[in-house]
Amino acid sequence: MHDLRRRATHLAEFMDDPDCDRLMLDRTYRRFTYVNAVVSGWRATYRDVIRPLLSSTEPRTLLDVGCGGGDLSRALARWAKRDGVRLEVTGVDPDARAHDYATSVPSHGVHFVAARVEDLEEHYDFVISNHVLHHVDDLDGFLEATHARARVMTIHADIQRSRFGYLAFAAGTTLAWPMLRGSFIRPDGLISIRRSYTARELRRTVGSGWRVIRRFPSRYLLLRVA
Repeated sequence: MHDLRRRATHLAEFMDDPDCDRLMLDRTYRRFTYVNAVVSGWRATYRDVIRPLLSSTEPRTLLDVGCGGGDLSRALARWAKRDGVRLEVTGVDPDARAHDYATSVPSHGVHFVAARVEDLEEHYDFVISNHVLHHVDDLDGFLEATHARARVMTIHADIQRSRFGYLAFAAGTTLAWPMLRGSFIRPDGLISIRRSYTARELRRTVGSGWRVIRRFPSRYLLLRVA
C-alpha cells in the first residue's frame, strides 16, 4: 500500500504523456463515459446545484474546463434537454488529441474548443471542471482563471485522496477489468488518487470565497458563487 499521507506530485498519468499509445488513449476517453457515470457524482451535482438555476425560457451557458473526450459535456447537455431547460455547453481542452476525440463523437448541443481556459475571452454562467485540480501545478492561477470567466458559479469536482478511495477504486477496476482492458483507466486512476488533495488540504490552500464540500465516496466539490 502506498503512503497516502502526502500528495504524490512527482507522478504523472500515462495519458498525459504526448507519446502515449493513441489507441489506448482513445479507448480511455471512450471508457470515461461509463466510469464517470459511476464515480464522478455529476448527476447529483447537476440536480442539486445547477438545475435549480436553469430556465426553460432563459438560456444559460456552461464551460467544461479540461473536458477531455467530452463525456461530461455531453451528459450535461443531455440532462438539460431532457428536463426542458436551456443550457448551452462548451467543452475546452488544450490537448489536441482530446479535441480530436471529442469532436469525433456525436455531440448535439455541445461545442468543443481546443484551447487553454486562460486563452478564452468569453464569459459563461457556469464554469466547471471534473478531475482536473489534481493535474494543476499552479492551483491559485487556475482557480483565478476559471472563476474570472464565471457569471454565476464555478464548480470544480475531484477525487479526495484517501485509503478507502484508493482501495475501492483498485477493487472496482479489478472487477471491471474486462471492460477496462487496453485503456489507461486503472493505472491513471490510482495515480490520480495519489496526486489528489484531501478536503482539509484544499481548505488550507484555496483563498477566501471558495467552499469545499465533501461528497461520498472520497470526493469533494470546490464551489464559489460569482
